Amino acid sequence: MNGEAWVIGIIGGSGLYAIDALEDAQWIAVKSPWGEPSDEILCGRIGPVQVRFLPRHGRGHRVLPGRLNARANIDALKRAGATDILAISAVGSLAEDLPPGHFVTVDQFIDNTRGRASTFFDNGFVAHVSMGDPVCPRLSNFAAAAVARAGGEVSEGATYLAMEGPQFSTRAESRLYRQWGAHVIGMTGMPEAKLAREAELPYALLAMVTDWDSWREGEAAVDVGEIIAQMQANAELARKAVELFCNALPEKREPSPIDTALDDAVITNPDKFDPELVARLGAVAGRLFARASDG
Repeated sequence: MNGEAWVIGIIGGSGLYAIDALEDAQWIAVKSPWGEPSDEILCGRIGPVQVRFLPRHGRGHRVLPGRLNARANIDALKRAGATDILAISAVGSLAEDLPPGHFVTVDQFIDNTRGRASTFFDNGFVAHVSMGDPVCPRLSNFAAAAVARAGGEVSEGATYLAMEGPQFSTRAESRLYRQWGAHVIGMTGMPEAKLAREAELPYALLAMVTDWDSWREGEAAVDVGEIIAQMQANAELARKAVELFCNALPEKREPSPIDTALDDAVITNPDKFDPELVARLGAVAGRLFARASDG
């Protein structure tokens, strides 16, 4: 994999349903054994970089956060050739220094979701990937630099609290999350980041702050109308940042340790693999199976 080409998977969050800068753009349906992705994938390029864009909630924002098929989304992006994923998400702020309109790269997660399919693995193929450092620092650095060049206010390093939703937090919950050390809150970052790691895809999350969550004394509760207005302003800057992000990537993509995240993660003996599950894992873990057959 030394010096390969970049193929950047972009997962567009609320308000970001297309990328104007894409050249030779074409929507392509990608089938996944994990079900239906949120939408077709918009394939094209920005300069020399191939891009695979997936609107997380579908065009027209039709998929509820808790109903997102994150497994199909990640699997489809890998099947479409993505080598890395830059996810963009609208979030609420739990920190005074992250006001609405601000951008921040996420470096940690607290998963407070419930009942979502959060792994590709099952009986017959047991694996435990490391999530101590859940994002790719290389991509995160590129993303923060791109926002700054686009004229946005950006910080690096925040803990993202993933809540179930679709309701917003109570004031008590919001204050509790601050005590936990969370800086921003959203409904979609998990299990997306976990699944990207299982699929050996370096992942970065660029969070766009739309509102103060409900922890501030004397502040009105979160209002969806205000969120939408800020979301639209954020999305315009995000589209510009994505273009600058792609144009600033090194000519060749050097290998990442995340490219081989499954090397020491699989526990099940090969003679006990479930053939049906192995077939479904063709994109996610196909590298391992190909290596085993070669050896």
